[in-house]
Amino acid sequence: MNEPATESAGATPAPADLVGVWRLVSFHDLGPAGERREGPLGPAPRGLLIYTADGHVSVSMSRAPDAPRDGTRFMGYAGTWQLTGHQVVHTVAVTPRAGWADTRQVRDLQLAGDRLTLHGTDTGPPVPQRRVLTWQRVRPVQAAASVSFTDRSRHHERLSADD
Repeated sequence: MNEPATESAGATPAPADLVGVWRLVSFHDLGPAGERREGPLGPAPRGLLIYTADGHVSVSMSRAPDAPRDGTRFMGYAGTWQLTGHQVVHTVAVTPRAGWADTRQVRDLQLAGDRLTLHGTDTGPPVPQRRVLTWQRVRPVQAAASVSFTDRSRHHERLSADD
């Protein structure tokens, strides 16, 4: 796995610096005067952001399981990504969100070691606000390549035998 470069204000990240899995640390909005507001998924959202080396992206975010049932419960999409300077563009292919399919979601980014902050703009009512999502790099777990086909077949057989 590539070790990410530590970015300073002027350094431009490389695509390899983004490749991997990221865990959502915080998701909040900034109002027109810069005031911080709770994001649409509440105070303790969960999420994963996955950038692949071949240009695919997947984002899944939800409220904490014990959060109240009111409001947005899940946000997500998948598609492709491209890095241009200090911006990453997500071209959305699939999403449950109305009006987002086939759109380009442009995010300003800041990368500092294993911490990635994405800034987007949501012009929805009642006033424009700036979305801020902070992600922490997830270290790899057992590599899929180390699990043999035979091991997976045996696991499937055990699951089937329990039926």
